[in-house]
Amino acid sequence: MSEKTQKRNGERLPILARLVKIHRKIKSGCYPNARQLAYSLEVSVPTINRDIEFLKDRFLAPIEYDAKNRGYYYYEDYDMPLNRISPADMQTLFSAKMLLSSYEGTPIYEDVEKMIDFLTDSKTPGNSNFLKRIAVAPSPKIILDEKLWSQIVNAMQENRVIEFDYNGRWNPGSTHRRVHPYQILLDEGVCFVFGYSEERDAERIFALNIIKNLVVTKHTFELPKDFDFALRCGGGKFGVFMTGDVEEFVIDFYDESRNVAKDCIWANDQKITDYDEECRTQISFTSTQSLKIMEWVLSQGKNACPVSPKWFVQDWKKEVEAMSKMI
Repeated sequence: MSEKTQKRNGERLPILARLVKIHRKIKSGCYPNARQLAYSLEVSVPTINRDIEFLKDRFLAPIEYDAKNRGYYYYEDYDMPLNRISPADMQTLFSAKMLLSSYEGTPIYEDVEKMIDFLTDSKTPGNSNFLKRIAVAPSPKIILDEKLWSQIVNAMQENRVIEFDYNGRWNPGSTHRRVHPYQILLDEGVCFVFGYSEERDAERIFALNIIKNLVVTKHTFELPKDFDFALRCGGGKFGVFMTGDVEEFVIDFYDESRNVAKDCIWANDQKITDYDEECRTQISFTSTQSLKIMEWVLSQGKNACPVSPKWFVQDWKKEVEAMSKMI
C-alpha cells in the first residue's frame, strides 16, 4: 500500500479509534511494532509513532519497546480511561449527540457524531429506549458547502483575509467583499461568518450559503482581542443579528403571553416584574439586537407591547399598521 493511499484511508479513522486499537494490540501481549500497526490501521509509520507518544504523554500509558520481541508492551497493568466510561457518562454522551442534532449537516457535527458513536459502541445502556424520551424537536437543518466551510476555517486558523461575492439576504444586488473572518456562527439552521469588512470599514455578518467565488488570500490580519460576537450583543441573547447601539428595551406581555418573558434568559441584565392585578408582566434588558427583538414582540400579537425606547415603539406601530392594511 502506497503512502498516499495509507494517508487517505487513515484520515477516515478518528485518532481516538486508532489509539484504542493500538492499546488493544499492545494489551493483548503480541508485541506489535510500528510497521505492523501502520499496516493494520492503514496509516504511515510516522503516524503510529506519534500515536504511541500521544498515548504516553496524554494517557500516561506505560509503554516500552522490547528489543527481544521487537514490539511494544505495557510494563505494568494498564487500561485506557476510555474503556472505563460509566453508564452515567454514556447517557451524557448520548444526550450531547441529541442536543447537537440541530447542527446536523455541518462538519463539526459529523466529527462529534463519529467520536460519540465510537466511544459508545457496544456500550449502549440497557434502557436505551429511555434516551428517545429526551429529544430535540424537528428544526431546520443547516445547508452547507463543506468545501466553503473548510476554506473559511483554514483562513481563520491562519488569520488570512478572504474575498468573495455576496448577495445580501434582503439585497438582490451582488457586491464584492474583502473580509477578516473572526468567527463562524451557527443560528437557526444557518451558518454565518462574522468579521471585519474592509469595504464597509465595519464588522459584518455573512450567511455562508450565499457566499460565492470565495478566495483565501495571502494577506493576513491581526485578530482583535475582543473578537467574540457575543461581546457585540450588549448582553442580549437573540441570535446572530446585531443592528445598532446598546439600548434598554422595556416590553409588556399580557394574558397567556406573560410566561413568554419567563421562558428563557433573554439578556444578561434582564429584570422581570409581574403586575398581577393588570394581568401584565414587564421585562427590561439591554441589547443591540433590535431587529430580532422586533420579531419576538410581533410574534406575540396583541399580547406584547413595547414601552421603550421610543423609536422602537414607533417602528412597532408602523409594522402593526402595515400588517393591518394587508387584511
